[in-house]
Amino acid sequence: MTTLTATERRALRARAHDLSPVVAISQKGLTESVLKEIDLSLSAHQLIKIRVFDIEREERDALLAEICAKLEAAPVQHIGKLLVVWRENPATDAGAELAKTPKPAGKPAPRLTKKAAAARNSRVAKATPRRRTI
Repeated sequence: MTTLTATERRALRARAHDLSPVVAISQKGLTESVLKEIDLSLSAHQLIKIRVFDIEREERDALLAEICAKLEAAPVQHIGKLLVVWRENPATDAGAELAKTPKPAGKPAPRLTKKAAAARNSRVAKATPRRRTI
């Protein structure tokens, strides 16, 4: 089983937030076909979500450990009935960078200069009708 640092795990959890589950485990549990599907999904995507139905929490913990041990993957998160698993893909060079690079932040809005802010404020003041008080 691969281990991740807290920083790597946090970055992977952020990336996994928008993912949908690609594999579901239900009544029959972790069969060979389900394990093969998880392996294929990890090879294709490196980071996947797995939905688990009809299994109690302790059994889900054991299931996550078993998946990671058999597929040489790292557990990222277990929240409710969702398991998040990551495995580096040696076929791509960017595999190691996936866990180490944080999600890029958005570009900040440009700041107005004093002159531009004053011009904007004067236009707003002129366009707004004033109330007359008697």
